[in-house]
Amino acid sequence: MKPMFNNYDIVQMPLSLKRNRTMVEEFLAKSELRLDSVDYYATVVDRDSLEILAGGGFENDIIKCVAVSETLRGTGVSQQLISHLISEISSRGVNSIKVFTKPSNAEIFQSLGFKTIGESDKALMLENSLEGITGYTKYLQSLKKDGKNGLIVMNANPFTLGHKYLVEQAAKQVDNLYVIVVDEDKSLFTSTERYEMVRRGCNHLANVIVCHGSSYIISSATFPSYFIKKMDDVALAQIELDINITARHIAPALGVSVRFVGSEPTDELTRNYNAVMKQQLPKHGVEVVELARLELNGSPVSASMVRKMLNEHKYHQASCLVADTTIPYLIAWLACDSLKQELDLTPKPGLVDTHDNGAHTDMTYLTMLNSIHALRPYFVQLAIIGYSNIIPQAKLLQEIGIEAEKAMLEATCGVNTHRGALFSMGLAVVATSHTLFNNNAHFIDSWKEVVIDLAKQMPGGNDTHGACIKQSHRVMGALDVARDGYSLLTQRWLPFYSSNHRDEELNLRTLLLIMSELDDTNVIHRAGYEMAQQVKQNSRHLLENFSIDGLKQMNQRFIESNISPGGAADMLSLTIFLNSFLLK
Repeated sequence: MKPMFNNYDIVQMPLSLKRNRTMVEEFLAKSELRLDSVDYYATVVDRDSLEILAGGGFENDIIKCVAVSETLRGTGVSQQLISHLISEISSRGVNSIKVFTKPSNAEIFQSLGFKTIGESDKALMLENSLEGITGYTKYLQSLKKDGKNGLIVMNANPFTLGHKYLVEQAAKQVDNLYVIVVDEDKSLFTSTERYEMVRRGCNHLANVIVCHGSSYIISSATFPSYFIKKMDDVALAQIELDINITARHIAPALGVSVRFVGSEPTDELTRNYNAVMKQQLPKHGVEVVELARLELNGSPVSASMVRKMLNEHKYHQASCLVADTTIPYLIAWLACDSLKQELDLTPKPGLVDTHDNGAHTDMTYLTMLNSIHALRPYFVQLAIIGYSNIIPQAKLLQEIGIEAEKAMLEATCGVNTHRGALFSMGLAVVATSHTLFNNNAHFIDSWKEVVIDLAKQMPGGNDTHGACIKQSHRVMGALDVARDGYSLLTQRWLPFYSSNHRDEELNLRTLLLIMSELDDTNVIHRAGYEMAQQVKQNSRHLLENFSIDGLKQMNQRFIESNISPGGAADMLSLTIFLNSFLLK
């Protein structure tokens, strides 16, 4: 039942509707607030006029965007609204709730049991259970060592040569250096990946302790503007709040007397953060030391430039800017992005894309996307294992593959979305990582040798659709194609892709080329050998007379005939992936 206050109701306001979002934005603007990202937003609405008189929302465990019109102030509605939000958050299993708000709202939250954990002139951070901040400071205290202690906070998205240089220079100036990695999954790389990148990248420094971050330092709770990079009065308040929490809780827990930052010549928000830090932290006994950024070819090394190069699949340019220990993470990211590029490609005949589910009744775009996300940690494992001068044992890869498949099936509720891609891309990731580690001049030739070596170690299965089709029709199964070093891919599809790289419809044309030449066991299993040969002929004809309308018509025919060229889709992903290492 909806709570009522005389002529007012508390209602959820779905912000996915443009009209609702506009109303909330206009309402918040009257209180000099802007709408931040929220999972849930509730408003107090006048039943007659439908006017918003109060509102507030939350993201995960953080209450924010709270405002009350003058007509309802002092009526107790604010407390009822906050209680409603607390109830909604608690129903999702959250025990410690935080709020980011204006100091003028402090009394409302304090009356509901919230305690201040950080403050600035224009912003407050409160929490209704001090176990949260206490729990994190206890973790930091467990890492504390005697001596002169320094602190660096970094996002490391990803961990670059610049980050490594900053840590190395700072470590020379203190007895113990603590590096806290921002714990927020709003980056190209996950918080787990970034933490591991930093940890592995600092292993050579005995006095460096890499720490997990938390929502109490550069997070959506303390500093959301960091993730949207907008410098204004709101961002300034967030900067001051984040630094205040560091001074009050983080620095004392680690015994920190100096915080190191890199110089910031390009990013205004980070530059302002450094300036405010220099003003505020010394008041709390913490010196701020700004170190000059590492430069290569006259330009500062930048994680944003690495991300730009990765998004363009220019591995070699990206790899020049990162620590060696970061390389496997770049490879794994490129593998997953190649799978996503194939998924996003639209229209595709018989395959799941952004428009429809193709010939599949058991999977959707979201199913496929969840599958890619579930596989990512295992591609990271494979890339790390491969990044060595010794080719790993195929048995180890199979063990990782089994765990990856379990994660995939769990993420897709039992649907086999990427079993074939897991096999081919998994081999490709290991072979790529090993080849790059050994700096082989002839990348493709060396890559093929590793793939063949690994594939020959793997036993063939007799209980799969591919194995049955192989025996019945004398076509190559997935393992045979790998043992052949993906010859068609390296000799036909990859050269075609590389030589036409400026073609806006290159991915679609390459898919048709693959479909015209590959004996796709997925097609044979679903539609029979004769139909598979017809698919190859039709694909060749459409490639020669390419049109989007032709692809749409082919898609409709494939749906009606239950045809899905999944093997070709896997090979397209592999082609996109391998091309990343040929671009200069």
